[in-house]
Amino acid sequence: MVLAAVLADPVCAAVLDRLPSLGLTEWWLTAGAVFQNVWNSVEGKPAGYGIKDYDVFYHDDSDLSWEAEDVVTRAADELMADVPAPLEVRNQARVHLWYEKKFGKPCPPFSSATDAIRAFASTACCVGVTRGESGLRLYAPFGLDDVLGMHLRPHRRLAPKQVYDAKACDYAARWPSLTVEPW
Repeated sequence: MVLAAVLADPVCAAVLDRLPSLGLTEWWLTAGAVFQNVWNSVEGKPAGYGIKDYDVFYHDDSDLSWEAEDVVTRAADELMADVPAPLEVRNQARVHLWYEKKFGKPCPPFSSATDAIRAFASTACCVGVTRGESGLRLYAPFGLDDVLGMHLRPHRRLAPKQVYDAKACDYAARWPSLTVEPW
């Protein structure tokens, strides 16, 4: 059901079809592109409803410069130029360089893109899909119960309370059947 909901969104389908050509060693379509499309399917909303951007995490610690990340971001933007949706491609190996300034809390370096997926503010958000030589793969370190059950539960590994609270308010406004646990 998760993969079907993700693939029903033409933007997600295009990302999963095209991004392997970038040659990244580890990348994942993640965050709202995945769990929000599942919620759309559960609530009978159209694929892509409410998705503000499409997050792609990759991990490359060979060059932590912004310039190196920008090369990948521009290549992805060019590859997806005909897709009318914002794509956010970010090297998770560099998050620790800017996270504290943005969120007021230090972030230890992530060891992989999946390590970064495990750091979202809610367990329902910790899910990703990628395509490799063997086809599509789903990553859900906390399982799929919260995603499929439309249950937002705080995950306090990294994100501060205000980030969770803001996202919970935003999500509940777009998906009214969502159950939100307080921080």
